[in-house]
Order: sequence, then C-alpha cells, then structure tokens
Amino acid sequence: MASSLVRRVQRAFPQVYLACHVEHQTHARDHGMSDRDGRVLAHLDELAPVTVSDLARHLGVGLSTISEAAQRLEALGLVRRAQSAVDRRAIELRLTAAGVARMRRSSVLDPDRLAAVLARLAPDDRTAAVRGLELLARAARETTAAAKPRPPRRRAS
Repeated sequence: MASSLVRRVQRAFPQVYLACHVEHQTHARDHGMSDRDGRVLAHLDELAPVTVSDLARHLGVGLSTISEAAQRLEALGLVRRAQSAVDRRAIELRLTAAGVARMRRSSVLDPDRLAAVLARLAPDDRTAAVRGLELLARAARETTAAAKPRPPRRRAS
C-alpha cells in the first residue's frame, strides 16, 4: 500500500508543479536583498518556524551565513527572529506580513495558474486537495524535526 501511495504522489506532484511553475527573476538586489537572501526567504513561512541551524543544514551553508541573512531580512521587515520555545539556544525564523507579500510575488508557483487549476475542481474537492497538501507539508515538517538530533538534557547538580 505505502509504495502505491508514494508512486501516486510522485506522479501527481510533478504534474501540478509543471502546470503552475513559472520561470522568474528574483530581482532581489532591487529590494536591498542579495540572491542568497532571496533563497533564504523562499524557505520560510509565516506559520511554521524554521530554525537557523535547520535552514543552514538544508541550504548547505554555515550558521553565520544564515544568521547574517536573517539580520538583513529582519531589517527589511520581512522576517521575525525569535528564541525557540523547544530549544532555548535555537533561533527560529518566520515571515512577517511583508515577507509573505514578497513571497507571494516571487513564488515558484504562479498564483493565476494555481487559481485556474484549483477552479477546475468542485468546491469540496478543492478544499480536500488543499487540505491534503497541508497535511503532507505538516508531516514533512514533523519528519524533518524528528530526524534531527535533540540537544542533550542538562543534568541537575
């Protein structure tokens, strides 16, 4: 069963991506952002925080590179940095409302094409499709979080 479901996602996801993907120029430098800042921004969300260390590991760059980018993006009002409630040593990044607006303009999925694809579905199917994608995204975040090593617990003295 699992391999059948995996294959169905492997078959469906590229079709959606192909139909809705756009080739675009980021024009990041026009807005005080480097190309790297744009790549960092593209990996953030307003609801699900990403730690600096997880993002550095994912992008294959050093912690200082992500920290510097986060400072620039925060100064531009696009990102909010906060201490993690789970690991007090970790810094989490989230998009601000301005960051969400910037991401909507620079998403790899064209909003008009995506709206047209969604409009072809009946309202209940549309809701189910979006909910299914949100569930997959949540499971992906949880899988990523579960795979990373937890910091050692401090021993009481």
